Amino acid sequence: MENAKRRGVPGEVSLLLAAVIWGGAFVAQSLGGDSLGPLSFNASRSLIGALALVPVILWNDRKQGTGRPKGRERWLLWLGGALCGICLTLAVNLQQVAIAWVDASGRANVGKIGFLTAMYIVLVPILSLFLKKRVGANVYAGILLALAGMYLLCVKEGFALGGGDVYALLAALMFALQIIVIDIFAPKVDNIRLSALQFLVCGALSGALALGTETQLARAYRDALLPILYTGVLSSGVGYTLQILGQRRCRPQMASLLMSMESAFSAIFGFLILHQKMTGRELTGCALMLAAVLLAQWKPRGERKTDESV
Repeated sequence: MENAKRRGVPGEVSLLLAAVIWGGAFVAQSLGGDSLGPLSFNASRSLIGALALVPVILWNDRKQGTGRPKGRERWLLWLGGALCGICLTLAVNLQQVAIAWVDASGRANVGKIGFLTAMYIVLVPILSLFLKKRVGANVYAGILLALAGMYLLCVKEGFALGGGDVYALLAALMFALQIIVIDIFAPKVDNIRLSALQFLVCGALSGALALGTETQLARAYRDALLPILYTGVLSSGVGYTLQILGQRRCRPQMASLLMSMESAFSAIFGFLILHQKMTGRELTGCALMLAAVLLAQWKPRGERKTDESV
């Protein structure tokens, strides 16, 4: 396992790529949500994400000369996939409920929901303490700096908490738990299979809930086809797989900080693709988040060798 950790793309690069993909997927998620209910949309994108990884699994097995996991590894794979899938199901659907509540009530803005959901960058270090995982003070300083940056980037109005905001905070807790679960299981099992299983579980659970609560219309799925494919293949299949591969080589506190960069990338993509103007406040927020990542990456020379051996 140690050798596997040192081979391939650095974990930080994988996690930043995931953040770029998630930042660019906001437009597709918004368009898809116009046609489908949140449960139906999340079920569709998750199942497509799982299917998209099947040929990758087969290709990887052939390249590595390995077959299906057996014995203890197989048991750990199913357990990890189920736990990750349950956390992801609760996280993505609670976030959608929070956004719908805000839109209906008019008490807050979606940017604030994004900020509250990203509070997982605070919750992950707290939860990690129970697993006896400690990091340097620079990472915690980076987290605080990133919070300040996300606030400037996401929150445009007042910060009074509304009813839907509770769901956003619960989503943040579920995202934090998903990151912790991945940190536990990723070094022990096939990462691509773990990713596919979490999507299968998320798709099945979301679909089952959607059958009893949302109207299923073929036209709605047709109208949302491109957003579903984009978010299913790229945001789910590629993005979350990069998360698992990255976390195998990166501590969860650092991983959560890097993944929170999706807020900055979503603003950048909005500027580049949708020609949305970025205010000085938003540019300052992006700069603070970039500074946070650079600060968290910095290590005194004496700590570098120790960190590499972890």
